[in-house]
Amino acid sequence: MLVLTRKPGERILIGDNIVVTILDSRGDGVRIGIDAPRGITIQREEVLKAVADANIAAAEARPDDAERIKAALGIVPPAAPPAATPPAQPAK
Repeated sequence: MLVLTRKPGERILIGDNIVVTILDSRGDGVRIGIDAPRGITIQREEVLKAVADANIAAAEARPDDAERIKAALGIVPPAAPPAATPPAQPAK
């Protein structure tokens, strides 16, 4: 990993066609601008990770998913809630 110190307004050149410009430095953060060809994908790591995690969660099936879908489509009646048990009688 190359580590550089830059000031606002300074640039970093990557290859022949990518330019990273330091726009501003505020407290803990640095604002950067990236000029790159349209074919180059630029992603923020945290957004990419959040999308991947959401896709994994969406792909996981719960045991009752099939029954819930059938019930929503009217194929099977919805499962009845469990019957409430009557309160216990006091011992005599």
